[in-house]
Amino acid sequence: MGAAPVWSVDPRTGKPREQVAVEATADEVDRAVRAADAARPALADRTVRAALLRTAADLLDEARDHVIEAADAETALGPVRLTGELARTTAQLRAFADVVDEGAFLDIRIDHEDAGRTPPWPDLRRWKIPLGVVAVYSASNFPLAFSVPGGDTASALAAGCPVVVKAHPDHPATSELCASLLRRAARQTGLPEDVVVLVHGFDAGVELVRHPLVAAAGFTGSVRGGRALFDAAAARPTPIPFHGELGSLNPVVITEGAAAERAEAIGTGLAGSMTLGEGQFCTKPGFVLAPAGDAGDRLVKSLTAAVSETEPGVMLDHRMRDAFVAGVGERAALDGVEAPVTPGAGGEHTVSAGFLTVPAGRLAADGPHDLLLEECFGPVTVVARYETPDEIGAVLSRLPGNLTATLHTADDDPAAAGLVAALTPLAGRILVNGWPTGVAVAPAQHHGGPYPATTSTSTSVGATAIERWLRPVTYQSAPPALLPPELRDDNPLGLPRRVDGRPEGLEG
Repeated sequence: MGAAPVWSVDPRTGKPREQVAVEATADEVDRAVRAADAARPALADRTVRAALLRTAADLLDEARDHVIEAADAETALGPVRLTGELARTTAQLRAFADVVDEGAFLDIRIDHEDAGRTPPWPDLRRWKIPLGVVAVYSASNFPLAFSVPGGDTASALAAGCPVVVKAHPDHPATSELCASLLRRAARQTGLPEDVVVLVHGFDAGVELVRHPLVAAAGFTGSVRGGRALFDAAAARPTPIPFHGELGSLNPVVITEGAAAERAEAIGTGLAGSMTLGEGQFCTKPGFVLAPAGDAGDRLVKSLTAAVSETEPGVMLDHRMRDAFVAGVGERAALDGVEAPVTPGAGGEHTVSAGFLTVPAGRLAADGPHDLLLEECFGPVTVVARYETPDEIGAVLSRLPGNLTATLHTADDDPAAAGLVAALTPLAGRILVNGWPTGVAVAPAQHHGGPYPATTSTSTSVGATAIERWLRPVTYQSAPPALLPPELRDDNPLGLPRRVDGRPEGLEG
């Protein structure tokens, strides 16, 4: 595998801006992983881990202008969007530092010996330990929050796992800058720089998931690329967990009552959600079931007006732009599909937002219209008009797994509970009377869903994302001197634990 230059490319023109680095060879990937693995012992101290995360957040904030300038030059996402994304990124880092300080993620459980049980219980003490080196694959559409300093990296470091990040080719310079800041944070907190290592290149990504010292992987990207890496992770002599976020249609169901009550507001809200960030959010509502009839017509009219006012925009790269233009053209050519606002090329380097409509009955059985049930990355959505409630169920039964599913309903709608029940198996987050774009970084958040939305049942957002990089270990009948401090009876570190089935301190 020969080295090749890595260029920063201007998405507004498609032309290279500067050479950033070179693609890593197999030997370089091997050295990167071994360096990260050698740094594992240094991450054992949770106090130091928390300091690393907070210092990394501080350094990113201090370099805010430089980071945003670099990211905008490579992605054309704009300073406003990127300022918000950077704030989210640093908030994630600090939130995981708080998780580390609290210690509940260790899930410590102690069951003392009980000879009176049938059969008797031995002394059992369980907690969770870090898996090892984590491979992180950066996302194209989030150069900060789901890339080098993003949630996968933050949660892995919080768990005590060094990371080797495969930079996304759409933002190599931003990746280099952010990696340098994270490595500086490591130095300032007394850790080896190699708790975070960066590599570039397609072949490097394949080598990374196959490396015997890589213990787990986190990926955000396409179904095709993610599935190939997932299969490689499973085919290893020792398979590893592969937590991939691949693709999502994010269906929306609008009841007749909701359309009658607020068709115009729903149409405007849908337009804002589906065009946000040029439709390049993983939670973009890409498929909508809306009623036929007058209320549905009002909704489509409102959506038409709002989408028509959306200015053409630049996608992340020309490959994605070409795929969007080809994808919407193929869908628009299907029998019975109409385009109230035609999506497609907006200019030599831009795209225009639009949406398609189709009778829902066309989607109730296998056929060429199945293409409309696949994600099309970019500013487009499909509105399927249903005649009867039965058509809603028939179409929902054919949808793949999703990150989100949304219901717009009216007060006291008798169908609401049944629709929530029908949507729940389809997605990891169910919204009512809202829009899915925007994923709050909160303890109760779940960002995942049935395949192909993700390849595991875990979340990549929120405090419980740390669980992906841990495994449980139980010590049986071990003398106190051989136990880690976290599992000793006197609880010297003051950690939250469950002892003999109850939260410690509530035994009486």
